[in-house]
Amino acid sequence: MKAAAGHRARTESPVKFEFRHARTVNKTPAMKSTLFEKIIAREIPADLVYEDDLVAAFRDVKPQAPTHLLIVPKKPIPRVAEAAPADQALLGHLLLKAAAVAAQAGLKEGGYRLVINNGPHGGESVPHLHCHILGGRAMTWPPG
Repeated sequence: MKAAAGHRARTESPVKFEFRHARTVNKTPAMKSTLFEKIIAREIPADLVYEDDLVAAFRDVKPQAPTHLLIVPKKPIPRVAEAAPADQALLGHLLLKAAAVAAQAGLKEGGYRLVINNGPHGGESVPHLHCHILGGRAMTWPPG
């Protein structure tokens, strides 16, 4: 895995998904790109730490831990409850890369928490599936 410090890191992926198809979805005027779609498209700057053909990881702008990263699929899936069986390989890739990004950030030995929020009661704030990678301090339970 290659890190990105303002540069695009690429790795080979066994999952076949071409992001250009997601970008060419015909959106109605009511359908707006999410914040994460704009980050992926480089319309909004972000501190990118990892990217491949399927996912992108970047630092959270409102960190809740000393290390707080987000990893998002490039395919615009609103939330995990709306993922389809066809998304199974992509979701597995997302979790495996979350672990790799956490290790790259130095969190493997001390541990970290992965969080996926779903819906308003789950704390979802951006309607684009994403996984929080939180670490650098002891986490408490229950989380919220």
